Amino acid sequence: GVDEPVSGTLTSGMLAPYGRAVDLDALIQPRVEPEIALLLGQDLEGPATVTRVLAATEAVFAVADVVDSRYRDYRYTAADVVADNVSAGVVLLGPRAVRPADLEDLRLVGCVVRLDGEVVATAAGAAALGHPAAAVAWLLDSGVALPAGSIVLTGGLTAAVPLRAGRAVTIEFDGLGTVDVYA
Repeated sequence: GVDEPVSGTLTSGMLAPYGRAVDLDALIQPRVEPEIALLLGQDLEGPATVTRVLAATEAVFAVADVVDSRYRDYRYTAADVVADNVSAGVVLLGPRAVRPADLEDLRLVGCVVRLDGEVVATAAGAAALGHPAAAVAWLLDSGVALPAGSIVLTGGLTAAVPLRAGRAVTIEFDGLGTVDVYA
């Protein structure tokens, strides 16, 4: 029910160690979605452009975002989801840091989402406001200033896949590597 960009806060406590199973007991109704994250190498504030954001980006990461919500079946308004910190749960950064210049075009970075080995979704970076860096520019233009060292998730690229005990979600990204999520 949300058809506009929203933002929340990513804390260091939300970053899960790579390769460790997600603790389902700490979550209500976890779902996994693929995202692209940008690690900023410079301070940034608005006004912003895609070019300016990319110039300030030190590295790009594949992400498995384990979202969670207090709202039953994720039915909420934009105000509700902002109050719920945009359903933030657990974030797994992929093991590879890639410089933006080493990727042909972030809009074209494809991903394949597999649930227990079966393809359930595909997408490209353009699913995040047309370009992952455009999502960061939107955030900056909304009045948020981001210091160097900030990790910014640029938005879900596909519908979220439910995560249950004994299931595995694998997200493969062109040029960024693979992120595995186990419960």
